[in-house]
Amino acid sequence: MTTIDKVLFSGDSHATFNHDLDIQPGEHGVLNLELSAFGGESLDFIGTELHPRAEQLFSGAWSACYISAFEIAASMKKVTLPSDYSVDIHVSIGSVGEGFCLGAQFTVHAPGLAPETVQSLALLAHQICPYSKAVHGNIEVGLNVVTA
Repeated sequence: MTTIDKVLFSGDSHATFNHDLDIQPGEHGVLNLELSAFGGESLDFIGTELHPRAEQLFSGAWSACYISAFEIAASMKKVTLPSDYSVDIHVSIGSVGEGFCLGAQFTVHAPGLAPETVQSLALLAHQICPYSKAVHGNIEVGLNVVTA
């Protein structure tokens, strides 16, 4: 697996299911997208720059798929997720010698759950998510778990 030597560009996404129709959209000057997820539930992809780069779009698409896979993993393990769980994905493109490669850093927020439970669900979600499976072994993917 190749590791980025120097980051050239990055894109971030923050995905959460919008269970509250009164939730305020992002601040002025950003793009808010409502994406469909596996179950057809509304997924908010908020705070994207008005002219997103490919890394940001990839991050957004991956987060929409991954958060759905995370919910499936929780269902399979019979874990009740907090209503405010979310996933942040930071995708970077960088140089490696004379070439280029991608890298990704996931942060899964699941307040109130045990860190080892969230870690287990996050790893299972990577086995379910088609985006994660497509890049498995091809790019470096890191994982942070936040439960506070």
